[in-house]
Amino acid sequence: MRIYFLKILLISTSIIFILRLFYIQIINKSYETLSQNNAVIEISDYPERGLIYDRNSKLIVANKASYDLMVIPENINYFDTTLLCKLTKTKKKELIINLNKAKKFSKRLPSIAINQITKENYASLQEHLWKFEGFFIQKKSVRDYKISSGANVLGYMSEVNNSDLRKDRYYKLGELIGRQGIEKSYENELRGGKGKKILQKDRFNRIIGSYQEGRFDIKKKNSKNITLTIDSDLQSYGEKIMKNKRGGIVAIEPQTGEILALISSPSYNPNLLIGKKRSVNYKILANDSLSKPLFDRGLQAQYPPGSPFKTLNALIGLQENVINTKTVFLCNKGYSYSKGAFMECHCKKGTRNNLLKGIYNSCNSFFAKTYTRIIKKYNTPSESLDNWRKHLESFGLGNYLGYDLPIGKTGFIPDSKYYNRWYKENGWSAPTIISNAIGQGEILTTPIQLANITAAIANRGFYYTPHFLKSPDSIKKNKFFKKNITSIDSLNFEIIIEGMHQVIEKGTAKIAKIKNIEVCGKTGTAENFTKVNNVKTQLTDHSIFIAFAPKVNPKIAIAVFIENGYWGSRWAAPIASLVIEKYINSKIERKWLEKKIMNGSLQNEYKKPYSGEKFNINE
Repeated sequence: MRIYFLKILLISTSIIFILRLFYIQIINKSYETLSQNNAVIEISDYPERGLIYDRNSKLIVANKASYDLMVIPENINYFDTTLLCKLTKTKKKELIINLNKAKKFSKRLPSIAINQITKENYASLQEHLWKFEGFFIQKKSVRDYKISSGANVLGYMSEVNNSDLRKDRYYKLGELIGRQGIEKSYENELRGGKGKKILQKDRFNRIIGSYQEGRFDIKKKNSKNITLTIDSDLQSYGEKIMKNKRGGIVAIEPQTGEILALISSPSYNPNLLIGKKRSVNYKILANDSLSKPLFDRGLQAQYPPGSPFKTLNALIGLQENVINTKTVFLCNKGYSYSKGAFMECHCKKGTRNNLLKGIYNSCNSFFAKTYTRIIKKYNTPSESLDNWRKHLESFGLGNYLGYDLPIGKTGFIPDSKYYNRWYKENGWSAPTIISNAIGQGEILTTPIQLANITAAIANRGFYYTPHFLKSPDSIKKNKFFKKNITSIDSLNFEIIIEGMHQVIEKGTAKIAKIKNIEVCGKTGTAENFTKVNNVKTQLTDHSIFIAFAPKVNPKIAIAVFIENGYWGSRWAAPIASLVIEKYINSKIERKWLEKKIMNGSLQNEYKKPYSGEKFNINE
């Protein structure tokens, strides 16, 4: 009997619901009549956009009230355009353009005539609104960025365009959408779902309340608040020390893949891209073709990785058994790799380096000879090179890492097909591509890839996909929890890590030493070329540094790239060490170094001829 009762109840409820809909939509014409007589108006009911917090629960993105003047074109009567523009502080040309857009969109549906009216202007307009038939006020919110840093991470919002409207029918003309960064990646979660309100108007075109006590309203869906992995204090600090320098800093928590800071310099205050001046400010930023503040150097810039890449060639050499921890190579101030060709090295003539010394002395000869053995291991150079490339791919190189921001570049790791196109099949060998041994040649990486490599080394052979979303887990994608295992056995990492530790203790980056913190790092200096009048011209080298700390149970892995920064220990290494000290100790004791870096500038370097196009960026 109970089963029959439930069935009867379900059927009865369904019939009642269907009959009610039939009555409202077909028989009862009151709503339709009122709509045609302009006695009611349908408006969107927007939920508050989700708040954004940093990893320490600090509110970094909030909302503030905003008012849009809406218009229903077919209801417009003659009105005083001068008065309306004066009340809303709007240019007449802008108002006319928006009204024409509204007419094209729909004569019967509301569109935005003037957006983001201030509280003060709203108060004045409200008193005179009765004079403007066909217009009404709609309240919503706009972003309020609580920090002046992290613009490249947070992104910005702007009005939907025709392409957005075609892709997603959720949006209407004049509404806002996340355009870059986290605002775009998590747009669906942050926006929630808008509802509908049916409002009744009086004969003076004033809204007097809900129609039939909200019977026809559709409830809005609340948005979600999200917490980022970013440490906003570290982000702000990184942007301060990068002032007057161009480049990128990426810091990752190795054990989780959580991105602690993503700094691109120069950057901008995210609050520049909200409010009525957003379009003007955006044009200024977009037209800055030299500094490129809208270009995220941490994710999009592709540079030769330089000497930090030697650590990977050493790991591949160990894995392929072409070298071991006791292998020793002689260095005579460089390496002769073919007739008349010589790769220079700063080691003294007659220096004998094992793997450990090769790392902390950054010996070009050691790694050139290691790379030669790698390329000669199998039957053909092609087979050996493709095997080498597979090892590098296991570290995430040559491809997108899968992080949760909408922009980025893949970098480039050459394979045999690439060289066969240039030199014909079997027309090349190890000496032809020897620059790959030291992170030059055709190899390109992004700063986030270098940081991820560092995290994988710190973890002794695995990494988690770098990501910016910390919580809630309900929208955190499963791939961020997956452990990515490299092709290198964990035991092979120990000597590399010790070599990187010795880089700080007695090698090329002693300036990065921090009291009571065991830092492991590797300096790099990448050659920098451009074409001047179709002639290959060498310019000031790039400064590179990768590091992680502490040596045991690392908390931070970092990559720093400074364009035209000379050598690795001059700019990149001290900058990285300050970021590490700030994160682990929450304060800086080496005030002398902080002052030097804070006050340091490379602007004169960037003012040199051709400075705007001299770094390896494939846009």
